[in-house]
Amino acid sequence: MKINFDKNNGLVPVVIQDDRTLQVLMLGYMNEEAFEKTQNEKIVTFFSRSKNRLWTKGEESGNFLTVKGIVVDCDNDTILIKAKPKNIVCHTGSFSCFGEKNSKGFVYELEEKISQRINDRVKDSYTYSLFQKGINKVAQKVGEEAVEVVIEAKDNNDDLFKNEAADLLYHYLILLKAKNFTLQDIEKVLMVRDK
Repeated sequence: MKINFDKNNGLVPVVIQDDRTLQVLMLGYMNEEAFEKTQNEKIVTFFSRSKNRLWTKGEESGNFLTVKGIVVDCDNDTILIKAKPKNIVCHTGSFSCFGEKNSKGFVYELEEKISQRINDRVKDSYTYSLFQKGINKVAQKVGEEAVEVVIEAKDNNDDLFKNEAADLLYHYLILLKAKNFTLQDIEKVLMVRDK
């Protein structure tokens, strides 16, 4: 990855994008040292023009940006970093420096909620309870819901079909979590096939 730090007095603009939602979170600048530190530590570090020093995003607030991917533009003078934000990004208290949190849609928000309930071990949660029963039980539940979708598809009750389809999707998201995958992982497979 060759970056041209010779332009703009050794600084290049860096766009930070949420790895899951693809929402643009902020813009900063890096010099060569900040870029190397970011690559090595996998935490975004900028060169602060106002402080005239390296500045790791979150060094005071704890709201770090964990690097998930780095891409350089076609002119080798702008960086795009896909990152996982620990919390809010903007110093104003907003999720992003460009406004409030956006998502790729409700299904992604649901996936996040399912993951949170499992990670936080929410005891009275159906999601966590099913997850605790293990992969075999989760997979069995997905199979049951898939059969129910097929049965309802053959009938003419649209409401029942939609509800069974929703149940299948919900349990599928739990299965993805149990297998340590995300919807984005599945999207990537579909994108590769879409040629």
